[in-house]
Amino acid sequence: MTTLSTHVLDTGSGRPASGVPVRLLRGDEVLAQGVTDADGRIGDLGDVQHGSYRLEFDTSAHSDFFPLVEIAFVVGDDRHHHVPLLLSPFAYSTYRGS
Repeated sequence: MTTLSTHVLDTGSGRPASGVPVRLLRGDEVLAQGVTDADGRIGDLGDVQHGSYRLEFDTSAHSDFFPLVEIAFVVGDDRHHHVPLLLSPFAYSTYRGS
């Protein structure tokens, strides 16, 4: 098992995106949920095993064009997994963080 964290940065404003609801899913099962803190982070979404997951970000307060962002990813090793979201009004990106 490994741990999982995330954070959301509002690149349009150059600030962390606080208050973003986030859900961790495996298939249709919700494994964890939380809301980003003042620094745009959720430091611990729990332990995850090897397999496929999705993070769903309710970004409606930060983007009219992308009210929901879903990131699918695979846990294939036992290192800590950090999945950030960079959000702007008309684009978003992600990467494997550390």
